[in-house]
Amino acid sequence: MRILVHDFAGHPFQVQLSRTLARRGHTVLHAYCASLSSTPQAMETHADDPDTFEIRGIALDKPINKQAFVTRWRQERAYGHLAAAALRDFRPDVVLSANTPLDAQRTLLDASRAVGVRFVYWVQDLIGWAAERLLKEKVPVVGGAVGSYYAKMEQALLAQSDALVLVSDAFYEAIPEIRQHPSAHVIPIWAPLDAVSVRPRDNTWIQKQDIRKDSLRFIYAGTLGLKHNPKLLLNLAHRIPHEIIVISQGAGVEWLREQKKIENAKNLRFLPFQPFEDLPDVLGSADVLVAILTPEAGVFSVPSKVLTYLCAGRPLLLAVPPSNQAAQIVREHEAGLVVKPSNNRGFLEAGARLASDAALRETMGTNARAYAEQHFGIEPIADRFEAILTGSPAPVSTTS
Repeated sequence: MRILVHDFAGHPFQVQLSRTLARRGHTVLHAYCASLSSTPQAMETHADDPDTFEIRGIALDKPINKQAFVTRWRQERAYGHLAAAALRDFRPDVVLSANTPLDAQRTLLDASRAVGVRFVYWVQDLIGWAAERLLKEKVPVVGGAVGSYYAKMEQALLAQSDALVLVSDAFYEAIPEIRQHPSAHVIPIWAPLDAVSVRPRDNTWIQKQDIRKDSLRFIYAGTLGLKHNPKLLLNLAHRIPHEIIVISQGAGVEWLREQKKIENAKNLRFLPFQPFEDLPDVLGSADVLVAILTPEAGVFSVPSKVLTYLCAGRPLLLAVPPSNQAAQIVREHEAGLVVKPSNNRGFLEAGARLASDAALRETMGTNARAYAEQHFGIEPIADRFEAILTGSPAPVSTTS
């Protein structure tokens, strides 16, 4: 088959799926948005890739401006037309599209229909559903109307798709179009095991950093906005006498930098985003890996960052809503400690507990890697996607 895998956000695990499908004999174009402020990682072909595999960045003339609503709306519509042009140029048999703004997703689905191509909607988040609830609260009257418009658009796109791939059973409860769809399947997202192996704590990467080698290391790696409550990391630096290393960029980091000066938090360290090839050593150098989600990140948001942490074989310290799937995985498999994002005291107590108990860290790190090895094997995952893309399976719900 000729398969177009379109992942607007550019996540490594989607590239892993595309590469695996190409190695099975399919001709695969993996397309992503090359105009996001956070440049996608792992977006290059490998020397051993088959000739039938291509990665293509779809770029606008300017980076997408997430802060200006009208500008962003225009850019996302323009992106949709560029993605549709790539579809017509590639002439696939089927399209698998994920993480795509709804205006662009609609254009891509319309283009698929126009050329007689099957369209599979990979549902990793409910954009319209969330917009309706958030905008109604934050922007009365106008916000409610805009949110309702996108919620209805999302419902229509779901109903019109030939098949749905859901990352969680929870989606069934939210949208009637999903419950009623004749071909809806649940495949939880994963992280690429082959890209994140368990590495020694004192590895080549950490030896190059200006970081204390005799201290425990709590590492936060990923997006950090003000809404993520970066104060938790500042308070953690005051509570425990160990290195708190923040590998990120953006408003949350700048706020932390200022607070570090004001409050003299000397054990709070900052590094920019690191090259993807260094990721195993970055995560492996941690004694504890830290993640913080916004209070709005409910059951539908499945952070790939947390799943990548699990591959590294280190214990996790999470401040996430209890209904979130990441919280459920970490709690149920005893891979770390979980508190609510608003529970500052609980977060500090959990951090102190992990810092003081080496045996607990070892056990939880082992549990984290065991979960990843049990659930993230790409071949059985590719089996299920391959069956869905060919249109052969009956709907099956498979939860993690």
